[in-house]
Amino acid sequence: MSHAKKSLSRRARIATGATVLAAVAATAFGAVAANAAAPAAAPAASAVKSGTTTTVTRLTVDAAAEAAQAALDAAEKEGQKVTVAVVDRDGDTVVTLRGDGAGPQSYESAERKAYTAVSWNAATSELVKRLESAPNLKDIPGTLFLAGGVPVTAKSAPVAGIGVAGAPSGDLDEKYARAGAAALGR
Repeated sequence: MSHAKKSLSRRARIATGATVLAAVAATAFGAVAANAAAPAAAPAASAVKSGTTTTVTRLTVDAAAEAAQAALDAAEKEGQKVTVAVVDRDGDTVVTLRGDGAGPQSYESAERKAYTAVSWNAATSELVKRLESAPNLKDIPGTLFLAGGVPVTAKSAPVAGIGVAGAPSGDLDEKYARAGAAALGR
């Protein structure tokens, strides 16, 4: 059996190549146009059984800013130069306001007091008393057991912490933190 090899003319090869190229381009354009026109299908979400999730209440950024400003205003009214920090339920900083003239150490101290207050859902002045029976509490990273931090609660659960640092005493710091928390209840 012999196979005869056919040879296409140059013109026929160019015409055939152009036709194939046009077909490939039309197919590609059609696929792109179809993808652009139709939204991509979302992957199927798997549902979890009831009772395996929880809803967390959080303080809004506006409320956190309002509380921080109220605490700073209370301190400034008495001539104190402080920093105020508000952290969320997880201890992450939401707002920090450093008052004019507040010392450089006050920034971190305010954040750590707020973190400590929300972590134990207690004022840091109360937590200082716990150190007598559990002195290792102070070794927990990120905490500061000095008066000046108060928790903010909703439905008896902590949703934020407010920390103030820079006044001459922890009692004053806590007074200003409480003023910030009280502003949320108005």
